[in-house]
Amino acid sequence: MKKIKPFMDADFLLSTETAQHLYHNHAAKLPIIDYHCHLSPQMIAEDHRFKTITELWLGGDHYKWRAMRANGVDEHYITGNASDWEKFQKWAETVPYTFRNPLYHWTHLELRTAFGITETLNPESAKRIYDACNLKLAEADMSARGLMKRYQVEVVCTTDDPIDSLEYHKQIRESGFEVKVLPTWRPDKAMNASDPQVYAQYIKQLGNVAGINITSYAELLQALQIRHDYFASVGCKVADHGVSNFPWAETSTEEAESLFLKVISGNTLSEEECMKLQTAILLELCRMNHAKGWVQQFHFGPMRNVNTRMFRKLGPDTGFDTIGDYRSGEAIAHFLNALDIDNQLAKTILYNINPAENSIIAAMIANFQDGSIPGKIQFGSGWWFNDQIDGMEQQMNALSLQGLLSRFVGMLTDSRSFVSYPRHEYFRRILCNMIGKDVEDGLIPESEMSRVEGMIEDICYRNAVQYFNF
Repeated sequence: MKKIKPFMDADFLLSTETAQHLYHNHAAKLPIIDYHCHLSPQMIAEDHRFKTITELWLGGDHYKWRAMRANGVDEHYITGNASDWEKFQKWAETVPYTFRNPLYHWTHLELRTAFGITETLNPESAKRIYDACNLKLAEADMSARGLMKRYQVEVVCTTDDPIDSLEYHKQIRESGFEVKVLPTWRPDKAMNASDPQVYAQYIKQLGNVAGINITSYAELLQALQIRHDYFASVGCKVADHGVSNFPWAETSTEEAESLFLKVISGNTLSEEECMKLQTAILLELCRMNHAKGWVQQFHFGPMRNVNTRMFRKLGPDTGFDTIGDYRSGEAIAHFLNALDIDNQLAKTILYNINPAENSIIAAMIANFQDGSIPGKIQFGSGWWFNDQIDGMEQQMNALSLQGLLSRFVGMLTDSRSFVSYPRHEYFRRILCNMIGKDVEDGLIPESEMSRVEGMIEDICYRNAVQYFNF
């Protein structure tokens, strides 16, 4: 009978001896730099304790919610008022149907690394695992901060709106917590003028926190600059911009002023006008980023809230977004060029959600590398629907073929969960397996093993430290 490898053993995803060496002796030991996530700063500041594994695991995880819906689970047990045990039970019933979905691996990596549980989750084991996890969560070191320390996290960058007070970031810093928790500037709402009423309300809030009555485009930029400066004073080093269709529509300052006045007066802009105003504002924000030496990230391509009925019922970020089919290449080229031509292009990371654009992005970044620092323009790791084996391999293969994988800043969680850090382990195993196989296939010389080992450590840790200047 053919020998079957044990499920998720020490050499999980590591198919060669070289891959095993690279992972166990180099990648596994490194701390985590989580430069983009959606963790709650308040939960970190207050060192939140989780009452149950359901709160920790299922409270906001729309990845799991999508799988449960696909498995025929009623919404009552997903986002409804069912008890924590009932929700966990329904997730346990779903898990055996997630073979080949990354959720199966993530689920069991998280159980092992956070709770020491090696038993597979299914309906038969559900109650044992539920009780064991809840018992473990009662221990002193299983709080929000305790979990971050458990996973050797050094830096976390949260995602924050310009109107946020950042009070919890200050509280964390003043508490002496050894993990550095920094804000990230995410000004999407200041650029999205598609709904005049919503936009006007946001502009009023922005003006209030900036101490300006915003009645013009110039005053909008002034308010954003004030808040940008404030974020920098609290330790921010990273901006993040989330867009669907990557914006590019040339416009003058005068036209941007006219469009801004039009929308805050309650008039609806056309799609083209929205794009013009968004492009103008985003370019100005990117110039601010460059002036401060920040890294700017662009997450682009998703179609959001495509299910109107469920959006009305549950709101955004509940599992009804998908991969968009936009053409981004030309817009990105024009946008980056508009900044580079005046030498105002900051360090930039591009994350595409549509894997069909991998080669476009991998080739694009080479056009704007300027020799000032290694890997100034980055092709971001497999994002959202692509942060799994196939998606990560495709992203790294495209980057390898068109650029320098050695200069890649590696993985991030992009998560709201305090037990999502095994995604870094998942990535590191996939990376080591890819490079280890190349060595054993004769594609990389074994005589260069010390450089290969250094490359692994760079991608998993050192490149991010140097790139972000943490």
